[in-house]
Amino acid sequence: MMASGLANPQIIAHLEKSLDYTIFDVRWIPCSARFVVVGSHARGTGALQVFEMGQKDLVCSKKYEKKDEIKCCTFGATALQDRHLATGNFKGKMETWDLEKGDMPVYSVKAHSEIINCIDGVGGLGIGLGAPEIVTGSRDGTVKVWDVRQENDPVAMMQPKESEAKRDCWAVAFGNTYTEAERVVAAGYDNGDIKLFDLRSMSVRWETNIKNGVCGLQFDRKDILMNKLVATTLEGKFHTFDVRVEHPKRGYPSVIEKAHKSTIWGVRHLPQNRDVYMTLGGNGSLCLWKYNYPKERTNQDADGVEFGVAGTVEQIQNVILGTQPISGFDWSPDKEGLCVCSGFDQTVRVCIVTRLKSL
Repeated sequence: MMASGLANPQIIAHLEKSLDYTIFDVRWIPCSARFVVVGSHARGTGALQVFEMGQKDLVCSKKYEKKDEIKCCTFGATALQDRHLATGNFKGKMETWDLEKGDMPVYSVKAHSEIINCIDGVGGLGIGLGAPEIVTGSRDGTVKVWDVRQENDPVAMMQPKESEAKRDCWAVAFGNTYTEAERVVAAGYDNGDIKLFDLRSMSVRWETNIKNGVCGLQFDRKDILMNKLVATTLEGKFHTFDVRVEHPKRGYPSVIEKAHKSTIWGVRHLPQNRDVYMTLGGNGSLCLWKYNYPKERTNQDADGVEFGVAGTVEQIQNVILGTQPISGFDWSPDKEGLCVCSGFDQTVRVCIVTRLKSL
């Protein structure tokens, strides 16, 4: 149900630009009015472009063509003074780039035997404690964690047991980095599995199946004690898990919402308010949501064991920007309400979401 009232935020398409390649991901460059776009040319090469906002148009300031198509990217593990972009490509390579001189990668490793579908970073940009690390998930079924300060071996690897079938990993997310030692990775797979890996103990901390391919995962914040995790799916539902208290039998509580009437390609939490997030629709739509906590976040079962209580999710606003899926989205970390999104219609759009402070 959508909230009503004159104070509701509005999603306004501010600037847009059509490109000549398929766009897979977009990211704001921290502490700037620029963003980076990655994707795939029809001739099978990778696209990497930097855009800045003009008064009436989006202006390309840097343009690089790479040997291999690029699927995903993140700034999450870079130092703020460097702002190196980490990318995953169709040939399984993970690379980092200096966008000012992006002809050759700063770091390159053959990370996987097949396409890297998803990537996330932590420990960079002054956010979160611990080492700067990058996690990659691949069609080859493995999830790997990398420290680019080290040699070309992963610092951690999660893979199926010999008795398990190989599953295509579609989504990864770091979380729980509130101390130097604590860190988790959430991974989502094509069969609906979600697995939470504890990197301190190198074990599976929790797992569940949401009966639908997991297209996107994100914790509401990476640098706090685990609070909420949102998972989006192939057939239009998303799950918001309260991950503060895990019951030994019930696991983590969640609330399920149906949205977009199509695949939900991803989710992005508002940097300035962890209870507000945007979901990306396969029908070309964006939906803005707010999570409302219950009066009491925990209760006890008949045996006196504590379990978590899920809250509710409220749709604040939605807009249809095109006819093709929204493939990438990122909030500006510096200016509240400013965001950029990309669609499979080969268009990148800068949008403004108004009145967010009223939420």
